[in-house]
Amino acid sequence: MDENRSAVAHLLRRAGFGASGAEIDAAAKAGYEATVTALLAPTGTDPGAAATPLPGFPAMKVPKKGNAQSDYQLVGWWLARMAAVTQPLAEKRTFFFHGHFATSIQKVASPGFMVQQNQTMRTLGGGDFGTLAHAMVRDPAMMLWLDSAGNTLKAPNENLARELMELFTLGVGNYTEDDVRAGARALTGWRLDGDGKATLVPKLHDDTPKTILGKTADFDDTSFVDWILQQPASPKFVTGRFWDRFGMPGPIPADVSGRLLAAYGPNRDVTALLRALFLDPVFQGPQARYALVKQPTEYVVGVLRALKIKVDASANSKGDQALRTALNGLGQLPFYPPNVGGWPEGTAWLTTAASQTRFAFAQWAVAKGDLSQVQNSSPSQRIDAVAHLLGVDAFTDRSTAALNEVVAEPAQLVTLALLAPEYLVN
Repeated sequence: MDENRSAVAHLLRRAGFGASGAEIDAAAKAGYEATVTALLAPTGTDPGAAATPLPGFPAMKVPKKGNAQSDYQLVGWWLARMAAVTQPLAEKRTFFFHGHFATSIQKVASPGFMVQQNQTMRTLGGGDFGTLAHAMVRDPAMMLWLDSAGNTLKAPNENLARELMELFTLGVGNYTEDDVRAGARALTGWRLDGDGKATLVPKLHDDTPKTILGKTADFDDTSFVDWILQQPASPKFVTGRFWDRFGMPGPIPADVSGRLLAAYGPNRDVTALLRALFLDPVFQGPQARYALVKQPTEYVVGVLRALKIKVDASANSKGDQALRTALNGLGQLPFYPPNVGGWPEGTAWLTTAASQTRFAFAQWAVAKGDLSQVQNSSPSQRIDAVAHLLGVDAFTDRSTAALNEVVAEPAQLVTLALLAPEYLVN
């Protein structure tokens, strides 16, 4: 096995949604570090992003009730974009933040607010994490999701203050219930106006001193976020979350943590953090290789990209319906996280029910996709051809034996390969 090629394939799986053999070959030729640089600082416009512009939903009004058709169009649009982009890290990073600052359209009930949040994550996600955290506190979708649009001096709501510390910036055990109550007071007074913009109503804001994490001051939303980001627990928590989703599960090794913290630094630089993560020897080594299970969205988008299936995100598209059915069955529909904690990870995705859904989706994808690379190969070369098509380094002897049973039938061969353990891991 070509170790450089294998390392580059691993990088492209983690920094995007997988890659074809041809893409891996080109990146391996360019070199590992050059590929990291190209992922983090792409040049030129992305034709795939240009072909899937932000959808033009109605004006950002506070919603009365949801519209399923618009909600589904939003899901179809993002899947189409993830499948089409040639610079995938921006979408992969946005997908990470969608799970980190998890917000569901089911309660928000406004595709306009959700696409606005999605674009905020995309635009700010590569810079100072603090800038993004500040934006999320005043984000209309987040304000509706965690009830901060109803947070007043007389009736402080603790939801956003709690999740801001527990799930977004500090982690469990690094704050107290008193900090939550005081933080809720710091966030009082914000409302969504008739145009759906976050606006401070001074008479509803508590401007008295509050004690948060040992400091007493007249905290407002800005100074509250600034203060929690200055806590020693915050950079450890944030870098640990990135390692967990891009590196490998479990506690972050101490040496890796030190390197990522140094890169993240006082500027809380997400791009520098990702560069350090992708160049880390532990990330490149055997421990991290195949240590993650593909999340359903990563799996589905990877199949769409490998088989060159274009997503029709128009209303009532049958293809769009098929993708929603698959992702619902697999347990991860974008814009519909189950709770504020986001989605689970790892072996939680490998259930019997998920296997049945994955099989049905694989059959649908194979019927729609481009199998010419496999079809045009001789039967003796088809297992190598399908590995190259899907960006799999190599199949185990056990998988190879199963695939050998169907080499005469390219459609069955690709379907089975899409269900192989080697393709399900990331």
